[in-house]
Order: sequence, then structure tokens, then C-alpha cells
Amino acid sequence: MPSFDVVSKIDDHELANAVDQANREVAQRFDLKETGARFELKEYVVTATAPGEFQLKQLLDILRIKLAKRGIDVACLELKDPSVNLAEAKQEITLRHGIDADVGRKIVKFIKESRLKVQAGIHGDKVRITGKKRDDLQDAIALLRKESFDRPLQYENFRD
Repeated sequence: MPSFDVVSKIDDHELANAVDQANREVAQRFDLKETGARFELKEYVVTATAPGEFQLKQLLDILRIKLAKRGIDVACLELKDPSVNLAEAKQEITLRHGIDADVGRKIVKFIKESRLKVQAGIHGDKVRITGKKRDDLQDAIALLRKESFDRPLQYENFRD
């Protein structure tokens, strides 16, 4: 029976490269040079540090551009409120990845409400969609691409 998996992954290597490129650009830009502005990456959390809130917004724009150039969808960014004091401003940016139970239930419910001849089930951090015909599975992929969830989705392991 044909099937495919719906997942949400972020390439760790591309993420590290994007943050490194953003740090290099911050070091080269005239308005941010030698201000102490920087990015720090720990797992899937990027901490942006700048002298003020205005520069923090500039850092976020730089990071979004670098992530997009590296093929990471900026829809997965979750911005926390910046903490501002007299010396500096910091903001944590979490990159959401993986399909948790809530998003998995939303995907399964969306597929069932679409009345396509496919079945969807949650298997750990992915949703497996099975159907009798390959065309039904391709319709399900097209339907999922049109709908926006709170994180980017990828489709893998397509089997006939």
C-alpha cells in the first residue's frame, strides 16, 4: 500500500552555517561593527545580542536572510520577547522542528476532513499517510502544501 511520511526537520549543518554567515556579516557592517552585536547558537536556540533594540531588529533581519539563503524556512522561527537593559538587548529565537502531538493531531484532522481516500496516523515525530492510489497521496501532499501550519513540513519516504 503506497504511503509517505510528513516530517518537520531542520538541517543542523545548514543552521550552523547560516548563523556563522550572519555573524560574519555583523562583523563587517559599518553600523554594527565593534558594537558587541552577535549571534550564539545552542542546539535549536539562537540568542541575538545587540547594544539596543533597534540593532536587535537589524540582527533579526540579517538572520532571516541568511536562513532563507540556506534553505531553512523562516516560518519555523519563534521569537521570544527581547530583554532590554541599559547595557544591551537580548532576544532568544527558537527554531521549531519536529511534529509534536498537537500539530500531528491537526494534520490528521485536516486530512480526515478533506474527504480524500487516504488514512493518516501519528508515528512518533512524524505523520504517516497511506492510501490505495499514488494519485490520492499526491493530492494529499498538494492539500497539505496549501494549508499553513505553524512550522514547515517536508514529505519523505514516498513508497509505492
